[in-house]
Amino acid sequence: MRQAGRIVAEVLALMDEMVAPGVTTADLDAAAEAHIRKQSAAPSFKGYHGFPASICTSVNEEVVHGIPSSKRVLRQGDLISVDVGAIYQGYHGDAAMTYCVGRKPTPEQQRLMDVTRQALAEAMAQACAGNRLWDIIRAVETTVHSAGYDVLHNYQGHGIGREMHEDPGIPNSLSDPRGRPANLLLRPGMTLAIEPMVVVGSGESKVLNDGWTVVTSDGKLAAHFEHTIAIQNGAAEILTRL
Repeated sequence: MRQAGRIVAEVLALMDEMVAPGVTTADLDAAAEAHIRKQSAAPSFKGYHGFPASICTSVNEEVVHGIPSSKRVLRQGDLISVDVGAIYQGYHGDAAMTYCVGRKPTPEQQRLMDVTRQALAEAMAQACAGNRLWDIIRAVETTVHSAGYDVLHNYQGHGIGREMHEDPGIPNSLSDPRGRPANLLLRPGMTLAIEPMVVVGSGESKVLNDGWTVVTSDGKLAAHFEHTIAIQNGAAEILTRL
């Protein structure tokens, strides 16, 4: 999983270099898949329940599961979230980052990304042996709501390992019953994908006609950061960071 996570981190670093006005999301997808396969790995997402691409590219009000397209050209000032998964020797890594295209983010964009990144950091700080799953969930929810934002309803993080999505589900709100049992004891060796999905307005969403792309119902901005971690007796090990 360390190897799978390293490959994911390398792809996200490549995306950071490539994201620019005039680049298509299909360009990003092609580069990501090429790098993953060059490392003797495979994209986790391609073909997963029929998903047609190797990464997810979600722009502005799109939150998650955006499908790369040669028709989707990045513009100055867009926010784009890129979600990457890789399988290496049967094990998965999964991570996401949000980027601003082509220029310094607006204050609103910067604050949204900062809060989402902070929510992930606070959650990972609670991800240690002896704590409970609800400590992770509460850290995200408290950070986001304290900033006046909301988490995306009905979407969540997850356990990860030989499968991309394993138990437990890790929602970003304690009011989401899919996180039960939220009192799950965290033990060394557990591997989790924690992923705050944060929205400026309402946490309600809808899925576009492509059957995949999740957008905010009110059309307001969203950001998404994710890491795959391994639970330890002390600080969690982040597997998807260079």
